[in-house]
Amino acid sequence: MIAQLRGRILEKHPNRIVVDVAGVGYEVFVPLSTFYGLGDPGTDVALRIHTHVREDLIALYGFATLLEQELFERLIGISGIGPKLALSVLSGIEPLELIRAIERGDVARLTAIPGVGKKTSERIVLEMKDRLPRPQVAAAIAGDGAGADHVEVRDDVLSALVNLGYHRPLAERAVASAVKRSPDANFEATLKQALREIANA
Repeated sequence: MIAQLRGRILEKHPNRIVVDVAGVGYEVFVPLSTFYGLGDPGTDVALRIHTHVREDLIALYGFATLLEQELFERLIGISGIGPKLALSVLSGIEPLELIRAIERGDVARLTAIPGVGKKTSERIVLEMKDRLPRPQVAAAIAGDGAGADHVEVRDDVLSALVNLGYHRPLAERAVASAVKRSPDANFEATLKQALREIANA
């Protein structure tokens, strides 16, 4: 299974990009939340990958953040929701707003997403309410915008470490330790602390 791709953007279209990895072009389907954060064709990119295998198809789905990937994988675990619909959900609502809507049981907000009907929205709320991503992510959204800022700093630092060449599992542990030490630190301070964590590992 492919779990991560790092290479250069060859083509870029809404919901789909082609990543050139050592001369091989990989077609990767992405939600708009990931698409808008990507650079232009020719720029480097690193994406978390969900490899979806069917009898007649192998498809790659790419995500800029762990949160997006976890939400996608929980969505496709719901009966009647396939990868395309899961991408539509993530393209129609920001990840943190999606979690808030599920926690509040806001079926109307989910139904406003193109392609998502009322029954599907009700199923998402019912089946995901107790299966939302890890406690620290849930804690980050419990409040207002501050939680979103913390998640963004964490994701940005993780992305920076991966782009610097550190293996993702090591980078994830370092970021988690850095955030635990200083939950309210900005990007630069968190990155410096994460590098210190790596040096001491």
